[in-house]
Amino acid sequence: MKLVTFEFVCPLGRIRRLGALAGDQIVDLNFAYTLLLSDQDEPRAYEIAAAELPPDMLSFLQTGINGRIAAAQVLEDLADFGYLKPGLRGPKEEQIIWSSDSVRLVAPLPDPPSLRDFLAFEQHTRTGYDRRGQEFPRLWYELPVYYKGNPKTIIGPESLVTWPSYTEKFDYELELACIIGKAGMNIPVEEAHEYIAGYTILNDFSARDIQMKEMSLRLGPAKGKDFATAIGPWLVTPDELDSVRNLTMIARINGEEWSRGNSGDSHWTFEQMIAHVSQDEMLYPGDILGSGTVGTGCGYELDRWVQPGDVMELEITGLGILRNKVVRK
Repeated sequence: MKLVTFEFVCPLGRIRRLGALAGDQIVDLNFAYTLLLSDQDEPRAYEIAAAELPPDMLSFLQTGINGRIAAAQVLEDLADFGYLKPGLRGPKEEQIIWSSDSVRLVAPLPDPPSLRDFLAFEQHTRTGYDRRGQEFPRLWYELPVYYKGNPKTIIGPESLVTWPSYTEKFDYELELACIIGKAGMNIPVEEAHEYIAGYTILNDFSARDIQMKEMSLRLGPAKGKDFATAIGPWLVTPDELDSVRNLTMIARINGEEWSRGNSGDSHWTFEQMIAHVSQDEMLYPGDILGSGTVGTGCGYELDRWVQPGDVMELEITGLGILRNKVVRK
């Protein structure tokens, strides 16, 4: 499944709902489940749908594998019953099927509990040390390090990202991210795949000049990263991908390709990251783990810099295109 959070405007204001892509349409999963239950004369259709297939992404992820099974079954039943067509309404005239051009996609998970971003690709890491004239640390092969980002500044596809007032070196970073779908602690590597709800594209925007100052003091990054992180356009469940270790990753700036890599080049896997983070620490549904930047996947490596007004497009096989424009106030 390709799961989204979509937004529309109604007399009550801006409303956000959990949806799933079905061709060029978006299905409101909660209202669709309510309709199917009502068709079975279930008197508590709304209550059951709210509990088993909630209308927002974070609550949905908190239902674990049961929610994903219910969502897949709803999509299958809609197709079997011939319901996947414009104009489908719920028991109280709720709109269930939306055309993609009538709603706005926001970050698939607008409110993650946490954001951890790793340093999993050796080429990217080595290039950084080389540019700073530093020796590459052997410890990197022993410890999957990460920093904690700001989960309150997540933005989605097509959103504008504001150039921070304190930087002159704005950068993109081409990354893959996994979303946790089950709570756990001390998770073995061989079981870690069971905790992944899906994958999405992540753009780890960076204010490089302030980041370098922060990290020269052996702390951070903080202001160098925390102003914004983009994810999207969808959350793709693992069954949709043949192998998460063989995805082509491309970055384009104003339509020109700047970066190209492969997800399989990462030294550390998401399973290893999950096992590491969960040592005596709880992972929760909705937690985001970023892979770190693929080799050549940022302007810092290339010594090419994004400018105000530039459009950044990150594309990963099976995960769509995450597009954002940077603007300076």
